[in-house]
Amino acid sequence: MTLPGDGTPLQPSPALAAWRAVAPATPLDYADGHRGLVVTDHALARALLEDPRFSMQPARMPRGPGAPAAVDGDPPDPLDDAGREAQRASLLSLDGAEHARLRRAVAAGFALKRVRARGPAVAATVASALARFRAEGSPNDLWRRFAQPVAARTHCQVLGVPPDQEDAWVDLFVEPAPAQERHDFIRRLVALRRADPGEDVVSGLLARPDVTDPEVEGLLFMLMLSGRDSVAYTITTTVLALLRHPGQLAALRADPALVGPAVEEFMRVSAMFLTLFPRTAREDVELAGCPVAAGTTVSVSAVAANRDPQRWDRPDELDTGRDAFGHLGFGHGIHGCIGQQLARVEITEAVRQVLLGLPGLQLVAAEQLAPLPFAHPVATYEAGELLVRWDATAPA
Repeated sequence: MTLPGDGTPLQPSPALAAWRAVAPATPLDYADGHRGLVVTDHALARALLEDPRFSMQPARMPRGPGAPAAVDGDPPDPLDDAGREAQRASLLSLDGAEHARLRRAVAAGFALKRVRARGPAVAATVASALARFRAEGSPNDLWRRFAQPVAARTHCQVLGVPPDQEDAWVDLFVEPAPAQERHDFIRRLVALRRADPGEDVVSGLLARPDVTDPEVEGLLFMLMLSGRDSVAYTITTTVLALLRHPGQLAALRADPALVGPAVEEFMRVSAMFLTLFPRTAREDVELAGCPVAAGTTVSVSAVAANRDPQRWDRPDELDTGRDAFGHLGFGHGIHGCIGQQLARVEITEAVRQVLLGLPGLQLVAAEQLAPLPFAHPVATYEAGELLVRWDATAPA
């Protein structure tokens, strides 16, 4: 069994619901030939993601159509000795006490108090991006020309990348680039922030005596590549969802304060991760009546779990007034998204300003309304071009 490729972000493959109706977990083939499982049941998904008996290793990737090729054992990009040592500090490859220690170090930079303090800066970034978007004229591609710049600029500000280095960061971490060049960029940034610290993630990590220099480099490598794409994806897919539900769009436009609470529903119905990063059982485990043998790799489908009718009424409908608490759009448990509070602020502000700043907003075309190749070997949806038009003669 392989992952279905006939779904879209707002209309997942019917195979997922069919699998869930039969059992909470379904056999799944992995790229290295392993036969594991995929979880589609919400309760089992949360239980598994909370369970320390599951490891992030080995890094097996599920089989599915159109996914970029990458399996455990593929030769990595050439790296110098320091780069290879730094790579061992990735939170996506660690478990237990080492993971907990390094996650605490990173989490300090994304604490709720710090995120709230960044609210005005995020709002200013969104406003600047929206002004450029409007100036480029109607119609325009909301994904490439608005959502991606918002996510990239905020990512750089939070991490500590100076404005004159943002274009270089995009070239290296948004576009494909050799791993060694990425590590070299990180080392230059670390040297800069060591000499001139600020209120940013790099400076925060450097100030911690419990984190070594290679660990700082490895953590930053992961952070540079994580989060920005999912924020841009969610902004884009949320706007598309609202354009397809004009009544709910009008309600949010009439009361923009409702956008913040609605973000949880946006994350539920438009989850990016068809499957989260896989976990492998360290020992024989039984969860919610589902046996998992030691050595079995399991992928949790956030998309399927977020539409489980045992957890939500009318799960396939967008309802911005719904209490969507418990969704897996940010993952869950010890490996849940570390920047999710910042992501909420970015998504809220971007959607709010789009609704208020683009009067008469209409859909022209959206690539993601048809199935697209997965954006990552772990099986994530792509946002794709979202071409919109608006009344350019109306005041913003």
